[in-house]
Amino acid sequence: MGVVSGYWPSESELDRIRKKVAELSGRDAQEVRVVVSPYRICPLGAHIDHQGGTVSAMTINKGILLGFVPSDDTQVTLQSGQFEGEVRLRIDEVQLPKHMSETNGLTEQMDSSTPQEECKWGNYARGAIYALQSKGNHLKTGITGFICGSEGLDSSGLSSSAAVGIAYLLAFESANGLVVSPTENIEYDRLIENEYLGLKNGILDQSAILLSSYGCLTFMNCKILCSLENSDNYRPHVQTIKHKLIHPPTVQNNHEGDLGNAYKILLAFSGLKQALTTNPGYNRRVAECQEAAKILLRASGDEEMEPVLSNVKPEVFEAHKSKLEANLAKRAEHYFSENERVMKGLEAWASGNLKEFGELITASGLSSIQNYECGCEPLIQLYQVLLKTPGVLGTRFSGAGFRGCCIAFVEADKAEEAATFVVNEYSKLQPELASHLNQGPAVLICDASDSARVISNTFS
Repeated sequence: MGVVSGYWPSESELDRIRKKVAELSGRDAQEVRVVVSPYRICPLGAHIDHQGGTVSAMTINKGILLGFVPSDDTQVTLQSGQFEGEVRLRIDEVQLPKHMSETNGLTEQMDSSTPQEECKWGNYARGAIYALQSKGNHLKTGITGFICGSEGLDSSGLSSSAAVGIAYLLAFESANGLVVSPTENIEYDRLIENEYLGLKNGILDQSAILLSSYGCLTFMNCKILCSLENSDNYRPHVQTIKHKLIHPPTVQNNHEGDLGNAYKILLAFSGLKQALTTNPGYNRRVAECQEAAKILLRASGDEEMEPVLSNVKPEVFEAHKSKLEANLAKRAEHYFSENERVMKGLEAWASGNLKEFGELITASGLSSIQNYECGCEPLIQLYQVLLKTPGVLGTRFSGAGFRGCCIAFVEADKAEEAATFVVNEYSKLQPELASHLNQGPAVLICDASDSARVISNTFS
């Protein structure tokens, strides 16, 4: 258990992956391309994207690396740094969503010598092929590839599934000479997750990974156009992401240089691998937000509108919140207060006011606990440790708050001290969970990163 920091991807990491792919393919290491697909954090905008709210995001210097070389034919051969087995398929195979494959009695096609359970991690590669095929792209060149995530990192709450899907999309597109915009890839990754894998999530994660820019805070309006929840093919909502990059000026409060030199991002891990809660969690809270919206829209005479809180004006909530049951009122209170925090946070970031930005993050974390009522005892304790940690500007859960980690913005010159403090204090409160972190870092010190990209044979 300890503290880890550093740049990503380092030259040594790139060289290691290039060497591995060269061994697998029999090709020269200089031919190997590497997809860099970073994880994301959302400093402000917790739990409101599914209601069409406004959110902020940035990528960090941890994530997925996928080294590959284009094949001489249609063959796709993949190995993983985290999972056993080898995935083998052809890029021109017709891929069907999991539910359609099961209905038709089809099984995944893979090398017959490889146990099926070892190759489930290949579903994202198959999903990427499905997404590209479904939009009419002609794929004829496979890849030989090696994929791995940042070592020792529990990526719960950091959008690892979206990062993996995007990595495969960029690799297949690169190998086949396809020019695809970030907006198109957001839709392609939605197809992987919603249609191919049948997951019920939105487009926030892939949007953050594909639209972010180094040093900027990415502002996204997740306005919901309409709901298709009752359709045969699940699509949680039709969403449009309008985004803007907020560039920071020179930092206030006597910090010299740009904003990126004034702060670090801490990822503090709880040791929880599975949610320690009997609460139904995410799906129930989404339903409660929708029920609150339905009641408020009915009260204002707008019951024909989609029941999401972004369709409710703040003044309508204030006028009619007494009509809501206690739980529904809390969910709506979180939505409206969090939307306001996002807007204030954007102003603070644009003006270089890290102190105010951090205070808003902490307030977001508190509202997530008190009003959205997410979290469990270990993560709440970790949040409370971070609140009293020297140099921490602001902190909150990353993700739903039932497992995984907390994020914190910390003054750069106090990052090492802060990380050590968190490790020591949390281990006193949760010694058993802290002991689970012996195989990896308890706290990571991270920097902001860039959007997903493909690196050729020169480091950049």
